[in-house]
Amino acid sequence: MRLARPDLVVLAGLPGVGKSAVANATAGLLGCTLVSVDPLEAAMWRAGISHDAPTGLAAYVVAEAVAEGQLRLGAPVVVDAVNDHPAARQQWQDLATRTGAMLTFVEVRLADRSEHRRRLEGRVRDLDGFPEPRWSEVESRRAAFESWTEDRLRVDASEPVGRVARRIIDALTPRQP
Repeated sequence: MRLARPDLVVLAGLPGVGKSAVANATAGLLGCTLVSVDPLEAAMWRAGISHDAPTGLAAYVVAEAVAEGQLRLGAPVVVDAVNDHPAARQQWQDLATRTGAMLTFVEVRLADRSEHRRRLEGRVRDLDGFPEPRWSEVESRRAAFESWTEDRLRVDASEPVGRVARRIIDALTPRQP
C-alpha cells in the first residue's frame, strides 16, 4: 500500500553547470533512484548502437521507463538531464500524470559564465566515448532556458553542492498532494 505520492524531481540545466553533482547529492539525501540520461546514451554507444542513431532521444525514453518503474513502486526518483526542450519537459509532466507523482522541476544555473566555461572545459567524466560539448554548443542552447516559463525551482550551482541539494529537499517537504 502506498501512503504518499512519490516525488519526481527533474533537474534541468546547461551542460557543465554542475547538474549531475547536484542530482547525485539530492538522490543521496533522498535515498532514491537517480536516472541520468548521459550514461544511458553512452551505454548505447558501448553496446554498438551507431552515433548516427537518435540515441539522445532514446536515452530520454529509457530514462522515462526506468523512472516510471520506480515511481509505480512508490519510490522517489531524481532525473539528471539537460531538459532544454519543451518536449523533454512535457515527457516528465506526462509521466507524473500517469504515475500520480509530485513533479518538481529544478533548473540548475550558474550565472558566472566564465566559471561555467571553466567547469565545462575542465570536467572529466567516466563516460567512455561520450564527447563533451564545446562551449559554443552550450551557448547555443542557452536561449531554450531563457524562454522557459513553466513553474520550477531555480538553484545556483555556485553554492556548495550539499547546500543546493538541501535546498531542493526543503522545497519538497512542505508540499501536499
